[in-house]
Amino acid sequence: MPKVTFLAHEEICPDGAVIEVESGTSICDAGLSNGIEIEHACEKSCACTTCHVIIQKGFDSLEVADDYEEDLLDKAWGLEPESRLACQAKVADQDLVIEIPKYTINMVSENH
Repeated sequence: MPKVTFLAHEEICPDGAVIEVESGTSICDAGLSNGIEIEHACEKSCACTTCHVIIQKGFDSLEVADDYEEDLLDKAWGLEPESRLACQAKVADQDLVIEIPKYTINMVSENH
């Protein structure tokens, strides 16, 4: 099984995490099922950008984002060429290294 490494994030994953994930699992579901509370205000329906992540390693192993995801990503804070929506990007057969950006487009998080 591929390993997904979540880099340390001050609030969501302070120590970082390395988890094994079945291929075909979304990055968001992989994190959530392992206690990494990735924001997903639209309930993973590809209608917002709160689950925006940056793929530091393994980006090319992911299926290409569709036009709708690309349009949404244009609104994400801290957009990078390797940005994806965690609810849409599915783990393939290679290890990934994921950075959760410090901010999201949400000005107020329900956890605060």
